[in-house]
Amino acid sequence: MSDDRDEENGFDTMIPESLLPYDSWIEDAYRGVMLRALEHVGREGLPDGHHFYITYRTDWPGVVLPARLRAQYPHEITIVLQHQFWDLKVDEDAQTISVGLSFGGVGSILVIPVDAVTAFADPHIRLALRFTPPEPAHEEEAPAELAAPVQEAPENAPAASGDAPSSPQVVSLAAFRKKGSGPG
Repeated sequence: MSDDRDEENGFDTMIPESLLPYDSWIEDAYRGVMLRALEHVGREGLPDGHHFYITYRTDWPGVVLPARLRAQYPHEITIVLQHQFWDLKVDEDAQTISVGLSFGGVGSILVIPVDAVTAFADPHIRLALRFTPPEPAHEEEAPAELAAPVQEAPENAPAASGDAPSSPQVVSLAAFRKKGSGPG
């Protein structure tokens, strides 16, 4: 047997560079799984035990985030969708996720471009997906107050309770990267 073949499986040990973008296709499929989960929960609510961690780039074009949170988390934030969120929607045409959350007792609607998401996890089943954001298209910077308008929470939005933290918390996803980790 030749030295360039693996005796156990019969494959060449040197894997050639692919001319097909498999990594990109796989990451797109994982993003699709995340979006399907978010759409389902937006319609049906979270099943018992499930909750989501969504990590995204706050400096990404099109992100809508209160100015005080943008100042506190200038590059990345992890939000938790568990007890206190409302109006979770996926806009396929705009490629955005929107959700209402309370930070320090103040409700806000966040808008997250899908490409800004760097990680998605459902710790209940130890699912964790990581994403590599594509290079952002260079857009002219709008003034901060125009770049991130914050919609007020609807009057019927749930108030913050003792069950959920009243301020955002950055959560390490390292414990959830064992199963289902995407490329990147």
